[in-house]
Parts: sequence; structure tokens; C-alpha cells
Amino acid sequence: MHAADAAPGQFSFVQISDSHIGYAGPANADVHATLEQDGRHDQRAAGSAGVRHPHRDVTHLSKVTEFDDARAILSRLRAPLLALPGEHDVIGAQGPPRFAAAFGRRGRGRAAAGRRGIKAAIHFVALINVGEGETMGVLGPEQLAWLEKDLAARARPDTPIVVFGHVPLFAVAPEWGWTTMDGTKAIALLRPFLVRDVLNGHIHQIVEHQDGTIRFATARATAFSAGRAGTPGAKPGPLAVAPGSLLGVLGYRTVESLRRHHGKTSR
Repeated sequence: MHAADAAPGQFSFVQISDSHIGYAGPANADVHATLEQDGRHDQRAAGSAGVRHPHRDVTHLSKVTEFDDARAILSRLRAPLLALPGEHDVIGAQGPPRFAAAFGRRGRGRAAAGRRGIKAAIHFVALINVGEGETMGVLGPEQLAWLEKDLAARARPDTPIVVFGHVPLFAVAPEWGWTTMDGTKAIALLRPFLVRDVLNGHIHQIVEHQDGTIRFATARATAFSAGRAGTPGAKPGPLAVAPGSLLGVLGYRTVESLRRHHGKTSR
């Protein structure tokens, strides 16, 4: 279901992920074009009062020109944009401040209440679990303490919660770094609450996982596909596909909250 189709009292949004602006390789010859194409398609959601566009790994190498190009494309979206850093957005000492300058994102945790006009406000939680070296795939004790305090102060047990991050909180493929090492601690903090969805990117493909009442879902990328864990000979990096089939492995995800339904991944 696209956001524009959401009924009153429901809340839908578009999840865009892994645009990797600046990538140049056989997996996608023009990442600008595929991001722009997805942006044109998801404009149908822009009229909905509750649309957000969570986005991460916006750039490929954290370069100023990449952030400028990405911001220029994403600025055409008429709906609010919630940009979270992926590990490709925080490369080197200049990566984090460049991301903050482009998208106003600082710190390792942020929460926001649902927008007006929704019968039951949604509590959004944005978690940062990317970095270089030992901070990659880690939330850290400070952010976990922040999450515990935020949930206790802001979220009632019957308040729907949607969590955004980049690296999956659950173990998709630890051998490839497709997990958050202290993710189980965050999940334990979330379990007492009405968590609708935990949405991640990073792996460039759709994987869904259920833990009690919590649904975890990843999204396809707009840049390129990646190898699938468990497939013989597969690797986690960019995956070149047959000519003419690239658009079939890319996309964005539409999500409807306040009742359990996920729109299909779309072009």
C-alpha cells in the first residue's frame, strides 16, 4: 500500500535506502538516475500527511560532492525526509560533520512523536549503529541507556513504535557484518512496548524476521543489489546483474503502520 492510499487514522511512509551516490562500477553505471527514478515513483506518497522518507548510506565515500548531489536529488521530495547515516556516510574524520551539514543529523539517537491528525500517535525512534572500526554494527551503552530512558519517558505500552536504523538489529549474517552486536539488548528494551516495525537497510535486499510481536524488515537499495547470505560463492559487496534486469533488483519499500500490513517493494 502506498502512503497516498492510507485510510484515515493510518500512517504510511516510504523507506528509501542505500543510494550510494558516488558509486561507479559494473553493478550500476548511474546511481543518480536510479535514485531519481525511485524519487519520481514515490512522489505519489508525498500528499499524505504522515509520510516520512527514512534514508541511509546516501553516499558512497562521504565526499562533499556526493552529499551535494544526494541532497539536490532528495530535496525534490515534497514529503519530510528523515536521513540516517550509513557506514558509507561517516568515512574518516570529515564524514560525520559532512553528513550533519547536509541533513542536520547529529548524535547517535533521536526520537520523535507521531504527527497530528493520527488517531494514535506513533513514536519514532532512530538508532545509529554504524561507524568505522569497533563502532560498526554497535549501538553502544550510551545509546542503549538513551533508548531505555526515551521509551520510559515518552512511550506508553499501547503507543505504536516504529524504529529506524541502518544495520539490522537481528542476526541476518554475522559473518558478513549483517547484524548489530548489541542488538539483542535493544530488542529486550523494545519488547514491553507496542513495536510495530523495526526497519533497516544495509543489506540491499528484502529479509523479514519476526520476534514475538516485533516485525523486522530490511529494504532493497536504489543503487545496486548484493550477494545473498548462504548462497555458495556469494559475497556481501555490489552484485552485477544481467543487462536489462537492474531495475528488477532495486526499489523502495512502502510501509503502513497502525495495522500490520507491509506494502510490497516497489519501483
